[in-house]
Amino acid sequence: MSRTILYARVSTLDQVIEHQRQQAEAAGFNIDEVVADHGVSGTTTLLSERSEGRRLFDLLRHGDVLVVRWVDRLGRNYDDVTDTIRRFMKRGVVIKTVINKLTFDGATTDPMQQAVRDAMIAFMAATAQAQAEATKEAQRAGIMAARTREPSKYRGRKPSFNRQQLTLMRDMVARGEGMSAIARATGLTRQTVQRLRNDFTAAEALLERWV
Repeated sequence: MSRTILYARVSTLDQVIEHQRQQAEAAGFNIDEVVADHGVSGTTTLLSERSEGRRLFDLLRHGDVLVVRWVDRLGRNYDDVTDTIRRFMKRGVVIKTVINKLTFDGATTDPMQQAVRDAMIAFMAATAQAQAEATKEAQRAGIMAARTREPSKYRGRKPSFNRQQLTLMRDMVARGEGMSAIARATGLTRQTVQRLRNDFTAAEALLERWV
């Protein structure tokens, strides 16, 4: 017997899986099971690499209906989304979206219908990736603008050491002197000395941000 399975994905804490189910049911879908991935990026993590995404591949059988709010729930990577939909269609799975009420069905044998369907799949997948890239670019622009307005907010915690202390510490480490001697000479705590010794590059970068 065929089943209707909703695949839901949320990538941030303020998104809710249940909302996606409610949307699907309000659109007329009778959901038999919900498969959901929490806190997973659709841009960097392929569907087959997500824990519940892998289970989705095991669950779906010929005649089943896969419901997603929109194709971006499957992913925001063009190649991944198009490959995923084609794989499911080859199994005889029908993919339907809540938004725009799209249906992707592999049953058609008419070349023209296949061409239209494949073009629509490609367009939807490309749109999902483009939206993700546009969102990232907007976020980067917002961060850069905020950095200009409030530079101290984005420089991290102000370093507890200065350039002279770091330089002296480097020299003493190079001479093989111990942490206690370095702490006394620089006026830094042993914990700070140990932390800086472990990553001089990060210490230099922090000082650069606070120049």
